[in-house]
Amino acid sequence: MDKPTEMFDRDFEWAELMRYAGYAGREATLGVVSGRRRQGKTFLLDALTRSTGGFMFTATETTEADALRQFGHALAAHCGESTPFRFAHWDEAITRLMSIATDGPKVAVIDEFPFLAKASPALPSIVQRALDPGARHGNTPVRLLLCGSALSFMGGLLAGNAPLRGRAGLELVVPTLDYRLAARFWEVTDPRTATLTHAIVGGTPAYRREFTQGDTPAGPEDFDDWVVRAVLNPGRPLFREARYLLAEEPELHDTALYHSALAAVSAGNASRGGIADYLGRKSTDLAHPLHVLEDVGLVRHEPDAFRRNRSAYRIAEPLIAFYHAVMRPHWGDLERPGRAPAVWRRAQSTFRSKVLGPHFEGLCREWARWHAAPETYGGHPSRVAAGTVNDPSARTSHEVDVAVFGQSLDEAESPGRETLLALGEAKWNETMGLPHLERLRHIRDLLTARGTGSSERTRLLCFSGAGFTGDLRALADRDATVQLVDLDRLYGGE
Repeated sequence: MDKPTEMFDRDFEWAELMRYAGYAGREATLGVVSGRRRQGKTFLLDALTRSTGGFMFTATETTEADALRQFGHALAAHCGESTPFRFAHWDEAITRLMSIATDGPKVAVIDEFPFLAKASPALPSIVQRALDPGARHGNTPVRLLLCGSALSFMGGLLAGNAPLRGRAGLELVVPTLDYRLAARFWEVTDPRTATLTHAIVGGTPAYRREFTQGDTPAGPEDFDDWVVRAVLNPGRPLFREARYLLAEEPELHDTALYHSALAAVSAGNASRGGIADYLGRKSTDLAHPLHVLEDVGLVRHEPDAFRRNRSAYRIAEPLIAFYHAVMRPHWGDLERPGRAPAVWRRAQSTFRSKVLGPHFEGLCREWARWHAAPETYGGHPSRVAAGTVNDPSARTSHEVDVAVFGQSLDEAESPGRETLLALGEAKWNETMGLPHLERLRHIRDLLTARGTGSSERTRLLCFSGAGFTGDLRALADRDATVQLVDLDRLYGGE
């Protein structure tokens, strides 16, 4: 069945859901759909059930008895019964659900499944028992889909010794849109405006449709006004969204601590020790909170490209980074209507240094990993990271924004061995010239001397949101080992 015309992208997700729904086996099956909030999971599953004539129940945060009552009403209505089903416990409810596919495979979706499991902890085990071989004689070919946004809970459903481990025929994670897809979705054609917009709202589809009702920046000249009217406006949903993202995660019990940890990362503290110093706590006290933030998809813990004992925490949700850098310090002013334009003017330098600069570096790494052609590096990338390179003679260290590792196209040079394909530097608001290139060459020489897989063939990448000098462009035209990546190439080229 064709994907609904109103659905943007999600071709892979739709194809997998249709494959699962159309499985011809006679037994009941299980699928799990997860992803962060606001990504369109419910939209996908609602479209699936409408297309296939399936059943969908969206749970609410309530008691077990009330949830069973709601479920009984919904299932009876789907089955054409005038009287609601009355279930004393979930064993009865799931058994009845497994009997509805009398005319062939039928999709049955339980959305917001974590709400039900919170009120009824035995529910995953009950579902498991309904899927056991011993229960198959009473089942019909129901294509059961459990969906939820609590990532730590949903990930645990199929992990380790969990009851549903090994039962699922589909495990689908609905991701945020990548930066190129996000630009298309927001219908922003100017790459500079697209980068600025993505640095605030990222790739979350709901932020355009439900949260801004289609209000998008018309171009660079409209961006500041758009921020004031759509993001810093206390009458718009985006204004408080960053706070709600934490409040909606069931694993985040002490929201003040988690907000503080995110503020520390947003301020540039990338190590656990730096975060601990910022908060005035012991480093060991933060192991669990940081792990939870990573589990729920709000931070990433990324290893250093060149130092095995070093890693960095980075905020994974752009709106969170924007909130902590720009909004939280001025919250009292922003809550009063009419103050946003003045706050935004004062926050420009903070936005560029704490939000936009790091975000642009992340987009450059994303381009290097997923969008650049193999010819850009002379190889196939296997991982891309940021890192730090020590310079003993100068008693300093050098930050590398983009380090590309992978397999060289020249198999005779390094058969089966991972090499350093490219080194890159990213500058959002700075015209790059020969001094930037010389810095990269110096870092390449340091790494070559250390025997880290670098060589004269390691490409040097210059990423800039402001452009390049004429002499650097002329050199790049003559030397294929020097690659220049501007915003047009970042958004449209390889």
